[in-house]
Amino acid sequence: MEFKNKTVFITGATRGIGREIALKMASSGANIVVTGKSNVPHPKLPGTIFTVAEEVVKSGGRALPLKIDVRDEISVKKCFDDAVDKFGGIDILVNNASAILLMDTQALPMKRYDLMQQVNARGTFMVSKYAISHLKGSTNPHILTLSPPINLNPKWFGNHLAYTISKYGMSMTTLGLSVELKEYGIGVNSLWPKTIIGTAAIKYLMGDEGMKLSRRPQIVADAAFEIFKKNSKTTTGNFFIDEEVLKEAGIKDFSDYSFNKENKILPDIFLD
Repeated sequence: MEFKNKTVFITGATRGIGREIALKMASSGANIVVTGKSNVPHPKLPGTIFTVAEEVVKSGGRALPLKIDVRDEISVKKCFDDAVDKFGGIDILVNNASAILLMDTQALPMKRYDLMQQVNARGTFMVSKYAISHLKGSTNPHILTLSPPINLNPKWFGNHLAYTISKYGMSMTTLGLSVELKEYGIGVNSLWPKTIIGTAAIKYLMGDEGMKLSRRPQIVADAAFEIFKKNSKTTTGNFFIDEEVLKEAGIKDFSDYSFNKENKILPDIFLD
């Protein structure tokens, strides 16, 4: 129970990687602020903030389900106020909420461009901004953002420019805050998967075949868990890769993370 009485605030926690981080941290005794936009069942997507909250409690943690819109300042501020009222503070922030549409510039509708910038870059900045005052009160505070290392290979811009801009905006927030918050001992890092992860986004983009070529989101959650155990004062400004984090923790066999052990796993984007 390494994280007993520690409070973890997670955006996009209703499914996929966010949900798995919530359950992993709950199994170690953490309080989980389960935030997301899904407060009623979706006809095509599993999970709501309430179903994940129930799973958190079954896993050994305490839960507070909160509907959030990371684009809306009032919504973000209220969620932090409610979380602190419930649990007394915030120890860890996970910026997981993200929007994706891999289209070229000519085809992409501007409203989808705006959505990705508002959720990914602006949302990460704003949620982090309102977490800072609460994280200052923690003994080992972390901000972890699900975003890639900044890779200036032109192919990562030419194939899906709008999405790349938005994800690199998240990564630049990590870089900037790691310097800005160092004096407070707040560790600010990013985490990205070595391979594609079988989430609703992958199923939407690649179908069932994509899922067969993916790893389970548990691998990212396990890596996040290892990062949160590190000293926040000395662990900051890093762009961690899930597989490398787990190798450092002593894990050598990653086959159990695969949906189909017989298939080759595809590498994720942004990694050469």
